[in-house]
Amino acid sequence: MKKPRVRHELPDVRWPTREEAARARWFSPLAIGTRVVAEQRTWVPAMVPWRATEDGFFTEDVLDWYARFVEGQPGVLVVEATGIRDIPSGPLLRIGHDRFIPGLRKLVDVVRERSAGHTRLFIQTIDFLRVNRRPDPAKFFERYLHVTSDLRDRLAAKLGDDRWLTASEAEVRARLAAAERPIIDAVLDERDRESLDYGYRERVWDLHLPHIRELPRVLPSLFAEAARRAREAGFDGVELHYAHAYTMASFLSRLNVRDDGYGGSREHRVRLPLEVLRAVQERVGRDFVVGIRYLGDEVITGGSNLDDAVWFGVQFACAGADYLSVSKGGRFEDAKQPKIGEAVYPYTGESGHECMPTVISDERGPFGRNVPLASAIRAAVRAAGCETPVVTSGGIGSFELAESILTRGEADVVAAARQTLADPDWFRKIRRGEGHLVRRCEFTNYCEGLDQHHKQVTCKLWDREVDPEDRTVRLAADGRRRLSAPPWRPPED
Repeated sequence: MKKPRVRHELPDVRWPTREEAARARWFSPLAIGTRVVAEQRTWVPAMVPWRATEDGFFTEDVLDWYARFVEGQPGVLVVEATGIRDIPSGPLLRIGHDRFIPGLRKLVDVVRERSAGHTRLFIQTIDFLRVNRRPDPAKFFERYLHVTSDLRDRLAAKLGDDRWLTASEAEVRARLAAAERPIIDAVLDERDRESLDYGYRERVWDLHLPHIRELPRVLPSLFAEAARRAREAGFDGVELHYAHAYTMASFLSRLNVRDDGYGGSREHRVRLPLEVLRAVQERVGRDFVVGIRYLGDEVITGGSNLDDAVWFGVQFACAGADYLSVSKGGRFEDAKQPKIGEAVYPYTGESGHECMPTVISDERGPFGRNVPLASAIRAAVRAAGCETPVVTSGGIGSFELAESILTRGEADVVAAARQTLADPDWFRKIRRGEGHLVRRCEFTNYCEGLDQHHKQVTCKLWDREVDPEDRTVRLAADGRRRLSAPPWRPPED
């Protein structure tokens, strides 16, 4: 039963003095892998801003987005989920061909310059399967429904008329298009009903599809070549995206029932993720950071839970992953039904709420809600004899909370996406003893709502500082929102 939710107020916070911040663990250095040392344990996780071209190339807006973040000089910034296949994927960055290297290199140069060399830069690499938009019902029955013998059997049984066993395919389609919902529910199988109501979506266990069957053969080299391009472009490392609703997370999921040695038991489900990790390490060398972002809990019926995540974390750490970044939820299985013509979005259900908890929450509230997952994984990794850094995130918007997580040993790094979006300068402000100037995220997920509709992601708090007479303020494509956070220039010491 879903727990009732209430609106939580932002907690009162005490910001540290400059001297206190200088002694803080959050602002202390951390070795990641064999070569990279982050100056701080402050971390900006991957966020997709919807600013790339339709061909997956960088734009000036993309460069401005990252340049603005690193003005706050975080210890690490992870570039958004970037596709490893050279296929059309909308305005998302891609790294599936060498032609993307010059743009990637330009991004690296911009980040180095704007952060004055203080920020380490990783890029998140991702693979995803086909997800179609929810179709118009008439079009679905006319074009997309597969009229099989099993479907004919169910239709004949439901209507009590054997002529549907031999009727033309056009007649079957027309009959179902005009049918009432109880008939449709009785005749269509589960996958066809989902395709009608949500849009067709591939699974990693669809072994009847040759390209799905071949994923274990093709993905290691695709991820490895993407990592090679990232290294050539000058990044400090790559983050393998094994989280949320996408290909690699689905291999790890308990829902993965592949019977070819890559599904079923934990040992089989982790097989491809480990093969990808190994292929990447072999391609780029062990002096290049290779981290993993994965789920501490899928938060769906029948999905993987914390026990699985702890076990996976030990496997990844023992295989030499340079860090583990722990997320939660964000799955397709419990997503809300999209409108006709829109695609299902994996952050709209309960698992999506747990991924990005808001101030409208149960009695636990949203602040640091997902930290226990990272804590359990870190404890197991340490017990296995590995010192692999563990990154936590989710509803973290204050120095006190971040510092307490590190002090208690629940994580080695504290990441903040939404708070950093609200105020890219908040790390610098805190370090300077000017925390009272921080623009505090309200955790309403205004930004996530824009992402859901593939609009340029911004923060509602930025718009409180728009001077209508200032013609230098660049606006989003809809002309209603500023495209970047307001500038901040610290006073001279």
